[in-house]
Amino acid sequence: MSDATLHDATRDPDDFAVQISDSIESFIVAVTEVAKGDEPDSAVPFLLLEVSQLLLTGGRLGAHEDIVPDERYEPDVGPEPDVDELRERFARLLDPVDVYSEVFDPYVPRSAPVACRISDDLADLITDLRHGLAHYRAGRVSEALWWWQFSYLSNWGPTASAALRALQSLVAHVRLDQPLDELDGLDTDSDAADGDEERLAEEAGKVMAAEIAGPLGLRGV
Repeated sequence: MSDATLHDATRDPDDFAVQISDSIESFIVAVTEVAKGDEPDSAVPFLLLEVSQLLLTGGRLGAHEDIVPDERYEPDVGPEPDVDELRERFARLLDPVDVYSEVFDPYVPRSAPVACRISDDLADLITDLRHGLAHYRAGRVSEALWWWQFSYLSNWGPTASAALRALQSLVAHVRLDQPLDELDGLDTDSDAADGDEERLAEEAGKVMAAEIAGPLGLRGV
């Protein structure tokens, strides 16, 4: 089936490409709305839901056979839209729980945890997803699917998985009424080689989950 056929206005809503693109576009729209901060009380629950749904889409791409684009070289999609404002909005919205620790590859022995930011993760996700969406909207469906599949395996999949774990952990701390390690003292620019769990524990201050539950929409959710 050609790109032109897949991108036709009468396209089948059950088509794989259509479902993937619709899911990705829905994620971009929803997360961009959350970043506006109009409903801060529901920010974290919405993000938990949206990232979870995006990873289902990623799982479908990962389980699919290798997608080969029609063209040998990737066509230029033009300049990438700036996401700095979105990143900054999320950094303000998620303060003081924006920073968390993550191990990049669970299969690398004795990997040291490094500091990450949910705000950076969300901005990176949107950058990767928009890139593929530009191909899709231009009618290059196979190129879009190839990009989404490749970048899911190499970048946005691990990024979304890490962000989801952080969001789920945040919800769990609040729901289970457990103290939360605050990682504001850990700079994401610090040397990863020095970042073992012991140092993280020393740098992390203790805050009660109840102190952040209200502003982030987790009280009584």
